[in-house]
Amino acid sequence: MIIPGKYLLFLGNVAERLDAKTACGLVDWAPERCVGQWRLPSCGIDLGLKDMSFAEARAAGAATLVIGVTPFGGAIAREWIAPIVEALGAGLNVASGMHARLGNVPEIAAAAKTSGASLFDVRAPGASYPVGTGAKRSGRRMLMVGTDCAVGKKYTALAIARDMAAHGMTATFRATGQTGILIAGEGVPIDAIVSDFVAGAAEALSPDNDPGHWDVIEGQGSLFHPAYAGVALGLLHGSQPDAIIACHAAGRTHIDGYPDFILPDLERCIEVNLGMARLTNPDVRCAGVSINTSRLPASDRAAHLRRIEDRLMLPCFDPVATGAEALATYIAANFD
Repeated sequence: MIIPGKYLLFLGNVAERLDAKTACGLVDWAPERCVGQWRLPSCGIDLGLKDMSFAEARAAGAATLVIGVTPFGGAIAREWIAPIVEALGAGLNVASGMHARLGNVPEIAAAAKTSGASLFDVRAPGASYPVGTGAKRSGRRMLMVGTDCAVGKKYTALAIARDMAAHGMTATFRATGQTGILIAGEGVPIDAIVSDFVAGAAEALSPDNDPGHWDVIEGQGSLFHPAYAGVALGLLHGSQPDAIIACHAAGRTHIDGYPDFILPDLERCIEVNLGMARLTNPDVRCAGVSINTSRLPASDRAAHLRRIEDRLMLPCFDPVATGAEALATYIAANFD
């Protein structure tokens, strides 16, 4: 799947940045492709991009309207249909990473047929995958795991791959979600794979490679999430990681949207993930801890990270605020 041109980011009517993580990820990691944003009047967030009409976006070089929001359940809201139809009429393609398929909405399908524009469902698997084999593969793999969803697993993987490359190591970011695929241009939408084949899809995502090469794999879900533990486990087994990175959002106390489910501490998160990962790689280790400190005062960040690092005796970093250079140094020294 090759999605053409630059992007106009569709924000709809979301109220929180957490609900617009696809758009935020594109702005942070592929800013050269983002020409503007489009919002309904009730939208509660601003990405700092220029608000554009569909015609203005076309004139500015945009070729595709990207649905930049990820509502719970992945449905296309009724109030989005009219503007999506209008965008198609203006000549923009439309790309979506939601579970609902664009072409299954009759008005959208008809508008695309009339305009000749294309619809891209990024979360639609582009291939069929076998069941996992558990067979040992050459090369190295690092998987992001988390105490919850939306704690920074994608940002962590992107930062690690970037900083490992800057450190002179060979590393490739492997996308497993819609935003990562839009950034990288390739990947596997793991949470859209039939459950029996998740491990096999993860094996295909990170095939045999050179002995010193690292696949840095974006995580999905969490083993502690009441809805999304399944995808996390299949990805863990199929990735066969040599190293895991535990990811957490500072200040969060319970599973987002599930107030009755208290988050595990980092020690418990690491222990459970290592225990499950040993099924396919008995030698797996935790190599570091990534903390999203965006909710902390900037003046508290360094001390917060230092306390966790001293407690766990592992490099601890914020992928946005500090980068992952310390993790890259640790990997170079401790994984031969």
